Amino acid sequence: MRRSEISRNTRETKIELELCLDGGAYDIQTGCGFLNHMLELFAVHSGFGLKVRCVGDTDVDFHHTVEDVGIVLGQAFLDAIGDKKGIARYADVTIPMDEALVLCATDISGRGTLNYALKIECAKVSDDSDEIKSKSVGLFDTELVEEFFIAFTREARITLHIVQLFGKNTHHIIECAFKAFARSLKSAVQIVGNDIPSSKGVL
Repeated sequence: MRRSEISRNTRETKIELELCLDGGAYDIQTGCGFLNHMLELFAVHSGFGLKVRCVGDTDVDFHHTVEDVGIVLGQAFLDAIGDKKGIARYADVTIPMDEALVLCATDISGRGTLNYALKIECAKVSDDSDEIKSKSVGLFDTELVEEFFIAFTREARITLHIVQLFGKNTHHIIECAFKAFARSLKSAVQIVGNDIPSSKGVL
């Protein structure tokens, strides 16, 4: 079984995370409802076993929690994937959700690179203005979506392209991105042979 357990304790967050690339249950508790929802979607659509416990300084905001969970998930992925022998390595999927359509392409390359092209507002609820509410997902800063993927790709050492093709509803766009991310990783980590898929002989 390709699995990993990672702990990370700082003055901002305390995280315990378990990841199994070959399946299992999920149990997500981060202290941030929207992040819980996205990680549950990720677990379901990737087929990965995932357990996350995070206690963070959410009295400040969700930034440290979201970024640090991305860091630890990336570290666990890198550890679980091992020497990458026999994996498909590449995958791309396009996922619809109502009016939203997002493409995600993955290369488990050993190089942490992110091309993030979601056109969502970077705002949160800060007053009772209808304009502000229409640009947010509850109390969640939508700019933290990019922070999560930056942290993950850097630590997992993968190349990831997340491109919004269509979409207006912020929740739909972000949900599409996490589902596409999950499905592309699911395909990329599948065992399809016996060799490391690189002419260099190493990834």
